[in-house]
Amino acid sequence: MNHDHSPTGGELSNWVRVPGSERAAVQGSRKVGPADPNEQMSVTVVVRRPAADTAVTSMIEKVGAQPLSERRHLTREEFASTHGANPADLSKVEKFAHEHNLQVKEVNAAAGTMVLSGTVASFSKAFGVELSTYEHPDFTYRGRIGHVHIPDYLADTIQSVLGLDNRPQASPRFRVLKEEGGVTTAHAGRTSYTPLEVAALYNFPSIHCKDQCIGILELGGGYHPADLQTYFNGLGIPQPNITDVSVGGAANRPTGDPNGPDGEVVLDIEVAVAVTPGAKIAVYFADNSDDGFLNAITTAIHDTRNKPSVISISWGKAEIGWTPQAINAMNQTFRDAAALGVTICCASGDDGSTDRVQDGRYHVDFPASSPYVLACGGTRLESSGSAITQEVVWNEGALGGGATGGGVSDVFDRPDWQANANVPPSANPERRIGRGVPDWAGNADPATGYQILVDGTRAVIGGTSAVAPLFAGLIAIINQKLGHSVGFINPILYNLSAQHHVFHDITSGNNDMSGQNGPYEAQPGWDACTGLGSPDGTKLMNALSEAHRLVSV
Repeated sequence: MNHDHSPTGGELSNWVRVPGSERAAVQGSRKVGPADPNEQMSVTVVVRRPAADTAVTSMIEKVGAQPLSERRHLTREEFASTHGANPADLSKVEKFAHEHNLQVKEVNAAAGTMVLSGTVASFSKAFGVELSTYEHPDFTYRGRIGHVHIPDYLADTIQSVLGLDNRPQASPRFRVLKEEGGVTTAHAGRTSYTPLEVAALYNFPSIHCKDQCIGILELGGGYHPADLQTYFNGLGIPQPNITDVSVGGAANRPTGDPNGPDGEVVLDIEVAVAVTPGAKIAVYFADNSDDGFLNAITTAIHDTRNKPSVISISWGKAEIGWTPQAINAMNQTFRDAAALGVTICCASGDDGSTDRVQDGRYHVDFPASSPYVLACGGTRLESSGSAITQEVVWNEGALGGGATGGGVSDVFDRPDWQANANVPPSANPERRIGRGVPDWAGNADPATGYQILVDGTRAVIGGTSAVAPLFAGLIAIINQKLGHSVGFINPILYNLSAQHHVFHDITSGNNDMSGQNGPYEAQPGWDACTGLGSPDGTKLMNALSEAHRLVSV
């Protein structure tokens, strides 16, 4: 850590910067004054877990080299007892909190997180920051610039401090079908599908998923139970078992606007439920901030009551929009999920190869770029009857719409399981060899989108947001068939792609939204638009059943 004196001139003389905590103001925002010193707020502190750093990684590698039938993942209770935070470290942070008039609201020893509450004034002094109010055309937030500071005696204990700045951290990755002229429509388009029809086109097995729980993360909005009842009655599907889980006080709070976050929440639920009959759904509601996002993930992964075997995440932001400390904390949590046998499906983004960043460079979305998640890209799916007639890269950029996210990570190195996938160097000048995004893809074009019912309105929605819950459903089906969780499945998927015909190879299109060909084009095999392609669900399930005998991954 780089040593630095606290800018608040606190009573402690020796302060250090928390690595990777530096923030700049949101582009387009302006500082309007200091934050209210009496405002109550909460912050999440991530504490080191020495036993987890190398042990979990080596465990994942060991388990990944075993046949599926011989894999044994840790239970959540076992993980907490062997890889959780050291009680002595937690006590040090708790003592520090009390000395600065901060209260401990929650401790998750398994995840190594501690949620503190107090006033703006207390947090400013405790962490050596100046908190101010910023206004942006779309929102107002409490923000900071520069680094977070901590006393030097905590330098080897605290890894991240999240939530001091509560700017919106992520955006939902869905797109509503629009009429000609750009007016949002509430009517189903002629080429739209129900989730059941998409699942049938991808040859999903028909299996009752009575032993599975799918976790869905939401950072805003909500759903109306009456809408779900009407929707599933219309599809002839029994009413689902849905549990809402409040994280940090957030809850199911529909806004009434189907074009807002309600559209994301309902899309996720209706797609996941439709393709996995009998599965339980746990919806984790959290605030849209870096600590809210992290706490939603840790809550879901370490949930000993609902125990989701697969988690769908349809929210994200370009890697450059995250602090390194937040990325590190979340990636560590995804690594924990792999050790627990929990599969994470993440939308790869809806803004093409630049991911909505206007700096002349190419960007991928996080958390989809984490090497411990399954990144889900987008296609345009056309069919006749029960057969796919054409599937190409989703790209409406030249028409003012969206395009599948994809490219090469600026943060994560290329994992070993992508070594033979022909992932190109980054299209940025540095030509970095990084993690390729996405891993696979599915129907995401709003013009061939999903018919849903949200806020009493029938709409057609697309985006890679739809692909994450769709494929989370496929993973749940496979888990049910195999009788255990496949967990961190990425290495096996890449191995199977070279040996079995389990993917529809997408070879037409690109994800450059300028109307040009761009650096990333579809091609035979893996590409940075659609990954390995779209899955044939039954062939994939059968191949994974055979993979009980596969040792090499």
